Amino acid sequence: MRLEAPAFWYRAGASPAGALLGPLGALYGAVVAWKTARAAPQKAPLPVVCVGNLTLGGTGKTPVALALARRLAAQGRRPVFLTRGYGGRARGPLIVDAGAMDAREAGDEALLLARAGPCVLSRDRLAGARLAAGLGDVVVMDDGHQNLRLEKDLSLLVVDAEAGFGNGRVFPAGPLRERVDRGLARADAVILMGEGAGPPLPGFAGSILRARLEPTEAARRLKGARLVAFAGIGRPGKAFATLEALGAVLVARHALPDHAVPGEAFLRRLAGEAERVGARLVTTQKDAARLSPDWRARVESFAVEARFADEAALEALLARVPGLRERGLQSAGDAIKPAI
Repeated sequence: MRLEAPAFWYRAGASPAGALLGPLGALYGAVVAWKTARAAPQKAPLPVVCVGNLTLGGTGKTPVALALARRLAAQGRRPVFLTRGYGGRARGPLIVDAGAMDAREAGDEALLLARAGPCVLSRDRLAGARLAAGLGDVVVMDDGHQNLRLEKDLSLLVVDAEAGFGNGRVFPAGPLRERVDRGLARADAVILMGEGAGPPLPGFAGSILRARLEPTEAARRLKGARLVAFAGIGRPGKAFATLEALGAVLVARHALPDHAVPGEAFLRRLAGEAERVGARLVTTQKDAARLSPDWRARVESFAVEARFADEAALEALLARVPGLRERGLQSAGDAIKPAI
C-alpha cells in the first residue's frame, strides 16, 4: 500500500521533520522551476482544459473534471477525458475500456472517467491528446498542471479551501509539487473546494471560483443507515464527514492511504465487523473502482459531485476555450453521464 501523507505536512508552525527535509524540498522545487523555464509546450489538435493542483493528494480534481465535461457537453461540445492513469501499469496512449480493464491496469481515476465518457490514458499527454482527436473536439485533462509538454488553453487549479497548501513547503518537506507563486503564474483560475477561507494566493490575478463536493442523489439512500466505512482517498475524513452529513450512522471508519488497494484479508475482516454490528459495508466510488468484481458486488459505494457557487462565472471561464459558442445550456443527452 502507498504511504499516508505525513502529519507534519499539514501541521501549523515549523517542525523538525520539515526543517530536516527542507533542502531536499528546495532541490525538488528548483528542478521543477528549471524544467518550467526551459519547457516548450506543444499545441494539441484539440483545445485542452486542464484541471490540476499544486499539492500531492486529493483536492477534488476528478469530480471537477467530470463537472466541466458535463457542462461542455451541454454546450454542444464532445469532451474527451485525458489522464495519466495514476496507480495503473498501462502507459498508453490507449482508449480506456472500463468494462474490460481494472484499476491495476488503468488506475481508479481513469475507470471513473471512462464510465462517464470517452477517456484516453497516456503517460505522454501530447500523444494522448492526439489520440483524443479522433474521439471528440475538446480535451478535459484530469491532473497535469506540472506537465509541461502539452499546451493548455485553460488551466484550472483546484485548492482545498480548508487544508490549503499545508505547511507551504515543497515535497518531501511538505505537500507542494512546486512553489505556490510559480504554479499560480501558469493558472487561469483557482477553484477553492470546500467551506474554508482558502490560503493566500500570492500575485494571482485570475478568476477565483468556489465549489464544494456534494453527495449525488443516489447516495442519499444511505441516510439513516448503520455503516462500516473505509476510504483510501487524499483525505478520508472528508468521505466519512459526507456520510455523516447525509444522516448515516458510522459504526466504524477505516482510513487508508490514497489509492491504496485493500487486500482480501482486510476486506474479509471489515465484512465480518459489519455483520457483527448489523451494519452495511460502504466505501467511495473511487475506492470501489479498485475492488475486484466480487467485492464490488458486496460493498456499497457512494459518489460525490462538484457543485459551483457561481455557475455564470464557470460558464464565462469555459467560454474562453477555443471553439465554444456562448449559448444557453441544453440537455447533454448521454454524452457525459452523471455520477452514480
